[in-house]
Amino acid sequence: MNPLIDDRWIEGWRGPLIAAFIALLAGLPTVMVLGPLDRDESRFAQATAQMLETGDFVDIRFQDQPRHKKPVGIHWMQSVAVSLFSDVEARDIRPYRLPSLFGAMLAAAACAWGAGLAWGARTGVIAGALLGATFLLSSEAGIAKTDAMLCASVTVAMAVLSRFYIAHRQGEPTPGRPYKLALWGAIAVGALIKGPIIIMVAGLTLVALGLWDRQWRWMKDIGWGWGAVLTALAIGPWAMAVTVRTDGAFWGTALGGDLFPKLVGGHERHGGLPGYYLFLSPLLLYPATLLLPAAAITGWMRRTEPAVRFALCWLIPTWLAFELFPTKLFHYTLPTFGALAWLMALSVSQPLTTWGRRIGAGLMVFGALLVTLVVGYGFSEFGGQADQVWAALTIGLALIGAGIAAFFLLARETDAAVVTALGFGIVTHMTFVLLLGGLGPLWTAPRLVEAIREAGLHPMEGRAPGAVTLAGYSEPSAIFLLGTDTRLGDGADAARAVAAGRVAVVDQSQQDAFAAEAAALSMSPRPVAVVDGFNYSNGDPLQLSVYGPLSEAEAQ
Repeated sequence: MNPLIDDRWIEGWRGPLIAAFIALLAGLPTVMVLGPLDRDESRFAQATAQMLETGDFVDIRFQDQPRHKKPVGIHWMQSVAVSLFSDVEARDIRPYRLPSLFGAMLAAAACAWGAGLAWGARTGVIAGALLGATFLLSSEAGIAKTDAMLCASVTVAMAVLSRFYIAHRQGEPTPGRPYKLALWGAIAVGALIKGPIIIMVAGLTLVALGLWDRQWRWMKDIGWGWGAVLTALAIGPWAMAVTVRTDGAFWGTALGGDLFPKLVGGHERHGGLPGYYLFLSPLLLYPATLLLPAAAITGWMRRTEPAVRFALCWLIPTWLAFELFPTKLFHYTLPTFGALAWLMALSVSQPLTTWGRRIGAGLMVFGALLVTLVVGYGFSEFGGQADQVWAALTIGLALIGAGIAAFFLLARETDAAVVTALGFGIVTHMTFVLLLGGLGPLWTAPRLVEAIREAGLHPMEGRAPGAVTLAGYSEPSAIFLLGTDTRLGDGADAARAVAAGRVAVVDQSQQDAFAAEAAALSMSPRPVAVVDGFNYSNGDPLQLSVYGPLSEAEAQ
């Protein structure tokens, strides 16, 4: 059987570049189509916007509140992207997402590079393509927060670290200074983005390898001196500055208020039982789902090979750690996806077992059914007639693509199955994003801001005096779009804002308090716009009334 991928197209730098391009295709729709997401993305973006507004790139704040949860790295990257491609006054979420898109591309390229050095260019490009096309990474590529860039840092670090281990096992010379620089540079960047996660992944991998091989001596050659210097250079200046600026409060909140609670309980109601990530993996890894059984079989059968053993030690301890941590969010296992992609791609280079093909085909169809359930629920709850086409396309592409890929896999045409799965998977994700972007009730904040703009009352455009007051609705996406000075309050606060000639937005839950205070102030305000929506952060329906400065008739 002739492979569908000609090795001449993927030698050298071409393989990682192709993988990065696939990640770009998969992630770009999310960047371009979706409005600001609640809550984490909008909090990250708003904190970055405030850095640009104030020139303070040390202390991370959301309005007047400290946001001491993650290090500053992603905010710096977002600040550069916004400065290069937009400006803070535009409140356009897309440039804030560019570091995440670049992170997904870098993760796919690094995955391809590492696998390519271990098993050849063909396996490398398949590994990078599989990682770049997964639903989880292609979704995180379009969200302005830390996880796609963390995945990039981890994948780069682990790909480089694998070179030290494989060289040791095969009796080759220890990789030189460029590898040490790349390894510790990636770890330093990862720590500046999301604190200890990258250190946990690398540390668990080293411990697992040491226990399995009963050899530790090679680890002294990975450049610990480089690590200390680069980590100090990357983190030290900001760490000292934020310690002084906050009198040490940053570390108390980041560790005691964010990290440690996640290790001992379901922090912020994000709990789950062990097996949570395993159950979600057919959907989060889709369309690479069809190779999950083959990856497990390949990992076991070829576990004595250095590169396979490294991938297993990268994958298993970190995955188990996340399964055991009480706090669970679906994206937590993303740093292990590079190892899974390596094993999946390696399985394609050999004949798959009968059970590997059968279970893989079944999981592929199961993943498509999960996509169908998600799409069906979203459309039935929030969709309208205009969304029918995208819903039908997404479901049809998922089921047809899964069926064809499963057929090829069962027919022993593994290359054709992989290419089919990747092609249909990327297009399915694209139509899913287009469907999601059209579900109006979910995008309350953008619709609210557009209604305020159409009424000629947007404060950031100088069309109304003062900041908008929000009563009963306080999602970060609205604050990001309306500006840092946006005020939060109750119905009475909103009535006083209108009396002072400012704009107020009042949810139905605060209408009675608003009306009572308006009567006390001898006002009879009427809304200039009403926006209905759904707050997916807490599951509450919304009905937001926009009130502008009073006319003479309304003031009486």
